[in-house]
Amino acid sequence: MLEKIFKLSKHHTNVKTEILAGITTFMTMAYILAVNPSILAAAGMDQGAVFTATALASFLGTLCMALFANYPFALAPGMGLNAYFAYTVVIGMGYSWQTALTAVFVEGLIFIVLSITNVREAIFNAIPKNLKSAVSVGIGLFIAFIGLQNANISIGGATLVELFSIEGYNLANGVEATMNDVGITVLLAIIGVVITGILVVKKIKGNILWGILITWIMGIICQFAGFYIPNPELGFYNLLPDFSNGIAVPSLAPVFFKLDFSNVFSLNFIVIISAFLFVDLFDTIGTLIGVSSKAGMLDEEGKLPGIKGALMADAVATTAGAVLGTSTITTFVESASGVTEGGRTGLTALTAGVLFALSLLLSPIFLAIPSYATAPALIIVGFYMLSNVVNIDFEDDSEAIPCFICISAMPFFYSISEGISMGVLSYVGVNLFTGKFKEKKISALMYILAVLFILKYIFL
Repeated sequence: MLEKIFKLSKHHTNVKTEILAGITTFMTMAYILAVNPSILAAAGMDQGAVFTATALASFLGTLCMALFANYPFALAPGMGLNAYFAYTVVIGMGYSWQTALTAVFVEGLIFIVLSITNVREAIFNAIPKNLKSAVSVGIGLFIAFIGLQNANISIGGATLVELFSIEGYNLANGVEATMNDVGITVLLAIIGVVITGILVVKKIKGNILWGILITWIMGIICQFAGFYIPNPELGFYNLLPDFSNGIAVPSLAPVFFKLDFSNVFSLNFIVIISAFLFVDLFDTIGTLIGVSSKAGMLDEEGKLPGIKGALMADAVATTAGAVLGTSTITTFVESASGVTEGGRTGLTALTAGVLFALSLLLSPIFLAIPSYATAPALIIVGFYMLSNVVNIDFEDDSEAIPCFICISAMPFFYSISEGISMGVLSYVGVNLFTGKFKEKKISALMYILAVLFILKYIFL
């Protein structure tokens, strides 16, 4: 039956590979189950209810991706979008979280219309092939940077970013951490990168998943030996699953369908929706380009067959997520970890989705996986995606320069969507002012995107 639904043989894969890839994708995304409730709680939302909403929305969105598009991509509340929701819209602009959820709901409805009318697909297809490869490379660097930050290998400092030291970490965060909390986790993460790298070189099946588990287990051993001492005040928790409260699913009631339409027609509300639209649209497109490019799913023209279903899954999930009580749902760039493990069909997504659903019952286990343990996976996935740099035509400066700007912008500006914005603007600008736009036949949509990005920077 799975063969019939997901066409495994056509995609040169099998059930075992797909399930392993789905587990890997979930493991690298599981942090969202802890991070998203924490961020939205800052906006005044019930943390337990948001956890349930996060798990359910991720399950629903990923299931839609599996059934609508048969692609190995998983969805969850987007990082960055949740921070914008809590810290900008609610705390900064003074709107209630109910109003912010309404903005997400309206954004989802708009995306459904744009997906049905093929506008989002047209945008995907309009981006030149070299620029698509650059997006993949940029996402690779972005993922690796996130991994380095999650493990505290890279920290803030006088030079904005610097290598970890306990003194530097304490100075940057205003805390008094020690070798027994932050120090040992950084060391474990570095060892985890080395171990995962060795597993990759040895071509051990499931190398990224094994890297996560081994790194986590090493931490547990260090905790038993007294080398690692949990310090919850600084964010370093017990590495063992906590079942002291038994198995219970937090109630969804405090956030379910809590929409407030009273501010829908205000100018600020339109600005909020526009910001959500821009970031979600190009984060999703960027992720689809990057991950599908790495998986070899793009056709000769650089198009992704069946992208309409993938975009529709994203739109439906965002709308449903707002009703459930969480911020914008988007295709997760961590899906690249499952693709790297060989995932090629919706069975990978279905596996990840089922694990999101199961996380409601086994939340103590999934929430116990620390960020330092998933960091090596993100760093290695970044390496894999960086390999697409060889597909960029560096002999043509009018192609290479915009690609370089796109690649650089993603990690430096900490945003996939900003990377695409800069890439499109520079591509159109360089080719327009050098007279190469005629021979390259740049699509009208690229010019429209460039204008929209300029307007975004002026007004948003």
